[in-house]
Amino acid sequence: MTRISDAFAKAEQENRAAFIPYLTAGFPNREAFLEHAGTLLERADLLEVGLPYSDPLGDGPTIQRSSEAVLRDGVTTGDVFEMVRMLRDRTDKPLIVMTYYNPIYCYPNGGEAGFFRDAAAAGADGVILPDLPPDEADSARAAAKQAGISTIFLVAPTSTEERLAFVTSACEGFVYAVSVTGVTGAREATSSEVPDLVRRIRQVTDLPIAVGFGVSNAATAAPVAAEADGVVVGSALIRTIDEGQDLQALTHEIADACQRPGA
Repeated sequence: MTRISDAFAKAEQENRAAFIPYLTAGFPNREAFLEHAGTLLERADLLEVGLPYSDPLGDGPTIQRSSEAVLRDGVTTGDVFEMVRMLRDRTDKPLIVMTYYNPIYCYPNGGEAGFFRDAAAAGADGVILPDLPPDEADSARAAAKQAGISTIFLVAPTSTEERLAFVTSACEGFVYAVSVTGVTGAREATSSEVPDLVRRIRQVTDLPIAVGFGVSNAATAAPVAAEADGVVVGSALIRTIDEGQDLQALTHEIADACQRPGA
């Protein structure tokens, strides 16, 4: 958790929101994934590594397609941990695994305890759990804590004040705020609900708040950076890679937009 806390503190000291890109592990292939991750880590504060899954209910079509392609190539959870290990050898920045609960529950090398143990051994700092309610996560949280892995849960504009307080109390490292109801995906404009959502979360926790779902470029990143502590970008990066466009240019554009006015 120290790496996560330090990353957000450094961004705050520099009057900017932390830039948190997402990549599906192994997409479009393992070698290219590591190369693209290196490009992002030039400007990223934290890197979110998506564990491919066959039924990613919270992901939009772009990330779904990338997961399907990786699974067709035979990438396993163990392979993902190996890629995380290779990234850890190259960077001291926080590495966060995003995974649905089924791969944790069914992990062949020890279930929950084995998953978090192996994630930590690979060099991961935290795990984002989009489909596991904190109400049902006692054993997973205990296993993660034992392994030294931060557990990060999601809140949304539809969350009540009571729910916000409960979910954020189960989070470690940061809180992941979903800017819109629905699935991931690049959008043309930032949700008008972001400022109010961030304000409501700040009333119940002192943890940093990262906002995701919908950021695709500088125009959509800047309004989020003005309100939140972190900006999560995924689908736009995956699409850029898939279309063979300039990932480095988009990386710099979004990272620059995370800088707040007056810096």
